[in-house]
Amino acid sequence: MGDGGWMEWWKTVGLKSGTQLLHYSSEDKVMEKLVSLCKRRGFIFRSSDIYGGLESTYDYGPLGVELKNNVKQLWWRDVVTSRSDVVGMDASILMNPKVWEASGHLSEFHDPMVDCKNCKARFRADHIDLDKNCPTCGVQDWTEARQFNLMLKTHYGPSEDSSSVIYLRPETAQGIFVNFANAQSTARMKLPFGVAQIGKAFRNEITTGNFLFRSREFEQMEMEFFVHPDETGNWLEYWSDSRLAWYKNLGIREDRLKLRPHGDDELAHYAAACFDVEYEFPFGWSELEGIAERGTFDLDQHAKHSGKKLTWFDSKNNEHITPAVVEASAGVDRTVLTILVDAYHEEEVKGENRVVLRLSPKVAPTTVAVFPLVNRDSMPEIAEKIVESLRGDFAAFFDAGGSIGRRYRRQDEAGTPYGVTVDSDTLEDQTVTVRERDTMAQERVAMDQLPAYFRDKIR
Repeated sequence: MGDGGWMEWWKTVGLKSGTQLLHYSSEDKVMEKLVSLCKRRGFIFRSSDIYGGLESTYDYGPLGVELKNNVKQLWWRDVVTSRSDVVGMDASILMNPKVWEASGHLSEFHDPMVDCKNCKARFRADHIDLDKNCPTCGVQDWTEARQFNLMLKTHYGPSEDSSSVIYLRPETAQGIFVNFANAQSTARMKLPFGVAQIGKAFRNEITTGNFLFRSREFEQMEMEFFVHPDETGNWLEYWSDSRLAWYKNLGIREDRLKLRPHGDDELAHYAAACFDVEYEFPFGWSELEGIAERGTFDLDQHAKHSGKKLTWFDSKNNEHITPAVVEASAGVDRTVLTILVDAYHEEEVKGENRVVLRLSPKVAPTTVAVFPLVNRDSMPEIAEKIVESLRGDFAAFFDAGGSIGRRYRRQDEAGTPYGVTVDSDTLEDQTVTVRERDTMAQERVAMDQLPAYFRDKIR
């Protein structure tokens, strides 16, 4: 399916759940253009594309998976490996169903749902104005709101009855809580300390949409920080500021980021307080990450339901205490979407439209693209040698197809920060042309100085 067909699908399905159009404006084409670019350059494809796709499910292509992995590695480095007070783990997606009884997800993890009686479309009641007509059919005839549990269930083992029902985890956090004692004792951690993990989660959302922003399968980056109950306020402030700073360090524009405190009516059943890191998308301000004070709720619940002790021994005061938790919960896919939206830029250059992704070198899938000006006079061979010399430290890519201008434009759309061109002068003086993506400025650099040059630029 070509871009046109895929774009029509995205506008009618990728932005919708059932028949609900989410925040799409004909005047604002940024998201539409971004989706087209993502497919064209191999960032993101719709899942099962040859079979017509599946609503709000996406596959990461060659460039997309590199961008996504860069985001996860930067998060892991910032939250785990650069610190002495946080350790990592990787819990199973499938867990004993009693976990979800204890956590409250089976009884509390739901959203209000309404149906249009006329066209049968379904909507989240808190995402639509019930005093207005149905956006699908134009009729105002709603059912009463009812609670819809977001847990995705399946069967475990060879039988399919009530005894084999199991759930795909709706968050990675519970895998950390049930392993609190294991992680604390084996890593010999003392309060305050954190446990972090990255992994898939699943929610049977009533309404999905806005490309990667809301889907039923997604990846989380979560950290549970265990503290003395008297210290939660300080740590909530610390982690809120720290997490906001992380997004700024990714190169995301500061004026499009903010911290927003939750109102009492927004808090989850486990939270005493919460801040959201929000970004101003084309469809409005929306959440990137939640930093929540969960108190002792989770450990208390799991201790009660399992009969196991989930406490930490305070040797100074000679007592066992149940630690409180400050959680930082981010979405990998939402972060990727934010980076792409924030980096997307169009400008006119010599009468032609130039599309460029102004990605930070920290996250860009390719750091340096190397081009032979022409495919003769040993230029391709020299270019390939340069690529090999850079690959130990940078994500380098060789491109010899098409005119040099066309190759520059391809790499601009891919977000590649630097281009290196081997030309006839290279054969004489062993220098190459280095082009900077955003300014398009060019300078000559000796081939043997390229690694040091890029290290200095990207540092």
